[in-house]
Amino acid sequence: MGHAHIDAEGRYLECQYGNLSVVSLYLPSGSSGEERQQFKFQVMAVFLPHLEQLVASGRDVVICGDWNIAHQEIDLKNFKGNRKNSGFLPEERAWMTDVLGRVGWVDTYRGLYPDTTDECYTWWSNRGQAYAKNVGWRIDYQLATPALGAKVVAASVYKAERFSDHAPLTVDYAD
Repeated sequence: MGHAHIDAEGRYLECQYGNLSVVSLYLPSGSSGEERQQFKFQVMAVFLPHLEQLVASGRDVVICGDWNIAHQEIDLKNFKGNRKNSGFLPEERAWMTDVLGRVGWVDTYRGLYPDTTDECYTWWSNRGQAYAKNVGWRIDYQLATPALGAKVVAASVYKAERFSDHAPLTVDYAD
């Protein structure tokens, strides 16, 4: 992305195939303390103009990965108890609303399933049997530019096997 302090962590990788860009993203988590939360806010501030440029480029772009933000209350099981926790802070949620609203990115999963709760979770804490009890968060997304987002035909969270504390989000696009 051209910012050494962000690029050093290897959180953004873009591959271009003709008019299609596929981006792998790992937005920082701020859950380990205030210093990392401030770094997350810095990355978000730098990333927003980049997201605007990608939409304006005219390319089909999909950004896949761990955004470390549960956008809406329906995106996590215990939203009331997490209002002051990184990943569900009002500033993070407002940023995501801006990305989806004003900037124009399409939340591919929510486009198909605007009201789904329990089946949407992609991350579970390793504490307290969260996975077994399905006390999860939806923090992994595929955001697409509008033209590509209009081609989404299916989306699902793969839970048949457990690979880590995250589950893969699979999205099918019409060709």
